[in-house]
Amino acid sequence: MSDIDGLTPVATFCGDCDCGCPQLFVDPAASAERRVVLTDDFGQRVQMSADQFSSLVEDAKSGKLDGVATA
Repeated sequence: MSDIDGLTPVATFCGDCDCGCPQLFVDPAASAERRVVLTDDFGQRVQMSADQFSSLVEDAKSGKLDGVATA
């Protein structure tokens, strides 16, 4: 898993196992454009700004991403 020291945990996706589920963090030490961190169970991470994350959340709430879960 990616190094998560210093990151503030926000959410764990799945959490029903002990396999390193995807997680959402805030990195208070990162620059504004890299503050939101999403890790996966393969040790990779995506970093984005709060604005980019807000856009992703808006798309999810509006149903624009529903097809991804059924693809």
